[in-house]
Amino acid sequence: MKEEKIVTKPQPQDQKNGRRDFIKKASIATTGAVAASTVFSAPYVYSASNPIKWRLQSYSGAALGAHVIQPQIEAFNRAAHGQMEIELYFADQLVATSELFRAMQNGMIDAVQSDDATMASPVDINVFGGYFPFATRYSLDVPVLFKYYGLNEIWQEAYDEVRNVEWLGAGAWDPLHIFTKNPINSLADMKGKRVFGVPTAGKFLSRYGLVPVTLPWDDIEVAIQTGELDGVAWCGFTEAYEVGWADVCNYALLNNVTGAWFGSYFANSKSWKKVPPHLQELFKLSMDSSHYYRQVWYWGGEAKLRVGGKKMELTTIPTEEWDQVVKDAEEFWDDMSSISPRAAKVVNIFKEYSKVMHEAGVPYRYS
Repeated sequence: MKEEKIVTKPQPQDQKNGRRDFIKKASIATTGAVAASTVFSAPYVYSASNPIKWRLQSYSGAALGAHVIQPQIEAFNRAAHGQMEIELYFADQLVATSELFRAMQNGMIDAVQSDDATMASPVDINVFGGYFPFATRYSLDVPVLFKYYGLNEIWQEAYDEVRNVEWLGAGAWDPLHIFTKNPINSLADMKGKRVFGVPTAGKFLSRYGLVPVTLPWDDIEVAIQTGELDGVAWCGFTEAYEVGWADVCNYALLNNVTGAWFGSYFANSKSWKKVPPHLQELFKLSMDSSHYYRQVWYWGGEAKLRVGGKKMELTTIPTEEWDQVVKDAEEFWDDMSSISPRAAKVVNIFKEYSKVMHEAGVPYRYS
């Protein structure tokens, strides 16, 4: 086959000059772009060696924290692109849970994930954090109450009155069940049972003889094994199985005291102000992502473990007895509303919401 010659056509002088000018201008533009890139990436270069650093402690132990906060913090740290790093600590690792609020307020830690009641927030609405008896039926009730029924504004108002603390938002966790070594088949069976429990629900259940006990998170399993505790009134099925409490409890009471735990995120005000607006927004988006993760994890886990879980036998308090408990909660609500006008406002919102949900009927409420 004959070899084909490649002929280069001579270029006119003006065309050569045009190309020379283009190369010259492109070189200048490229140099400018590199310079601009250096300028605009400077914060990233600086932050890579000097990132904003936070210490955040959760109410949860490590096994539970692997679901309720760790994915969020790991995602935030990746997305922050070296500008900020959050060191995550679990229950009691830096300070006892009861000291979380003070430690955050004083700047010993930068942020907290907890409910208001467990860490004894110095606000008149702290009893509504955690599990408030029969305030909710499902986890979706919590974000709806905050976004559409005024709880966001009330929580913001309350924490605006507290020095050096920022309330960042609330979300829903799991329902409250009681898990014990010996069965509960009636209200009388609660009498004398010592359980690791959350403050407000524990106070309510104590009228039936249940004894709430506070211990460090990591001690609970051993305390049940040794008989120091008779069980837990702190969580739902998903957590009981995840953290090992289902391994040391023999019975699970199906009657739940409320449908979801109210949990919040808080930050030290000075720490929060040091975070630039785009990272503040990123952190709040990561909170929303965590709320969504938990909604799915708990919703699926509760059903699956009640039906297929083999570690605990299910028991139920008869309807006529449990109806009395629900009725007693109305009196408890009224007692809590006497704390302050703001607390009364929260209780009135719960009453209004309950009425709307019952009138709406299925699927919002079945009875």
